Amino acid sequence: MYMKSVRAAALAAAFTSPKDIDINDSTSIRSVASTLAYGTMAWYSGNVTDTPETIAVFPSPYYWWQAGAAWGAMLDYSHYTGDTSYDDVITQALLSQVGPKFDFMVPLHYGSEGNDDQAFWSFAILEAAERNFPQPDDTIPPWLDIASNIWNSMVVRWNTSSCGGGLAWQIFESNPNGMHYKNSVSNGGFFQMSARLARATGNDTYLQWAEKVWDWSEKVGFVDGNYNVYDGADSTDNCAEVNKLSFSYAQGIYMYGAAVLYNHTNGDKTWENRTSGLLKAADSYFSPYPNATNIMYEHACEPYEVCNTDMKSFKGYLSRFMWATTRMMPSTLPRVQTLLNASAIAASKACSGGNNGTVCGQKWYVGGFDGVSGLGQQMTALETVQGLLAQEASPPFKAGEIKHVKGSNDTDGSSATTNPAATSATPTPTRRSNSVGSIYVDWRWTFLTLTSALVLGFA
Repeated sequence: MYMKSVRAAALAAAFTSPKDIDINDSTSIRSVASTLAYGTMAWYSGNVTDTPETIAVFPSPYYWWQAGAAWGAMLDYSHYTGDTSYDDVITQALLSQVGPKFDFMVPLHYGSEGNDDQAFWSFAILEAAERNFPQPDDTIPPWLDIASNIWNSMVVRWNTSSCGGGLAWQIFESNPNGMHYKNSVSNGGFFQMSARLARATGNDTYLQWAEKVWDWSEKVGFVDGNYNVYDGADSTDNCAEVNKLSFSYAQGIYMYGAAVLYNHTNGDKTWENRTSGLLKAADSYFSPYPNATNIMYEHACEPYEVCNTDMKSFKGYLSRFMWATTRMMPSTLPRVQTLLNASAIAASKACSGGNNGTVCGQKWYVGGFDGVSGLGQQMTALETVQGLLAQEASPPFKAGEIKHVKGSNDTDGSSATTNPAATSATPTPTRRSNSVGSIYVDWRWTFLTLTSALVLGFA
């Protein structure tokens, strides 16, 4: 069943050249998105091997978190284009990783699972819930309940022993470096999760936590007065010195969380200003050169040839959350289109490599394929291009609209049930223990050392 769906999409994608995209033609956009989606899924074989070690994840060097990000991109593809070819594969992947407590704490991946990793999988689960994506397995809770479970597993890690609060980057003591680093992606991820759960459930506990995480992020300096989002701080000195490196995905994570709260609070001016400020600050990720106006780039690493595997995917999440922001706060649409329309054209031109002329490169401002391909490069182009269709798709459902849809054929919702959405946001009473003895050293520590001299350039 799963391979059949992948091959069906391959047939549709086989003859479309991304470099010829017409962003004013929905048919052209869908065709290019189909090609890019196939290029993304070409990196995946877990549905063929179908073992616990390979299902839902991508081969090395891609970590578990990026698999969650990829499935989020594919959920966007299904929703924006209406092409359901990959839906069975997506469902299989998501359900395979729920973990024994249905909270995406997966023992097999404890060696690489941090708070930010878990957050990225939660984004995909929330997408599924907010779109009434079918969940056919009666032995596993509905998507929204799973998202609440993830939140419950994270809220108990809020640590006030240093920095006045915040989540550490890592979860387990066997990942020692990140236990003393509080980063914006973990905390921004928790902020966005709280905002989306507040809107999806109507439970004020989530809203209160979203406000709490935002206030803390500002107070500690992760979000500055101009709405730039910085990487994090060392908790051993009580977060006294913020690391001024900044990455596009963190900017997008906070932006969309703020936009969701603008929508949830019926246009509250504070959240409007914050969303607008975060969008304005995102300008720093565009227009690297005078002849590359409004083209996105990863400003901390692309110009210096130091982007690692993870970083080559970051632009895609900024694109994802900018497009999503337009559905929560429509006044952002003109500026988002100005930036992402140009970036979509440039990204499509960058997807002109390989024997078939559809492999994506890293740098979009060079006018073509730069020879640097990978899963992240495919995903970033996919998210940027398919988002051109965001205004044609339905916005995320909210409390009272979210249903537990069990089958793909249930188009009228006749067998769907309204999800109570785990309305009690009570923290899980026990912490997870780590059964993995290996030490996982993440990219950030090496990168921060290599690029410390560049920090002032992005302050």
